[in-house]
Amino acid sequence: MNTVNLGNSLYQARKSSGLSQEEAGERLGVSRQTVSKWETEETLPDIRQLQKMASLYCLSLDQLTGFDPEIQQIRQAIRDTSQNPRQDIDWTALWAEQYPVLAAYPSQVNLEDYTQPLHKLLARLKADYGYSDLDALLVLKDILGKLLPAD
Repeated sequence: MNTVNLGNSLYQARKSSGLSQEEAGERLGVSRQTVSKWETEETLPDIRQLQKMASLYCLSLDQLTGFDPEIQQIRQAIRDTSQNPRQDIDWTALWAEQYPVLAAYPSQVNLEDYTQPLHKLLARLKADYGYSDLDALLVLKDILGKLLPAD
């Protein structure tokens, strides 16, 4: 972990937990000033203090030290979204804002060339492992994602 980001990670984790510096300090057994010094990187907490903070903020130690508030907000939004709105959202259109190919490919690609082989793969996953339709689709999506080379 680059210590340049540790203070901000601690700050973001505390804020996401809805605690003030004073409240966090009380629960951690340190002063508000100590929490402030950690967040501004004037001083750094030791590993035991980091473990206490991770527990307090309901994060793993890795999550705390590499805290990405955007990822945490996305995770929370997914958890907070009920099943019905998830079904009503046009996920392809949303992702197409970031990846325009998702909007363009249906008019460019002969889908029948790909849907038949994919149906066979889904059927095989369901038969071989007893997966539901959704689980087989998620497993196939994950397998396909792993085919991409790492950047």
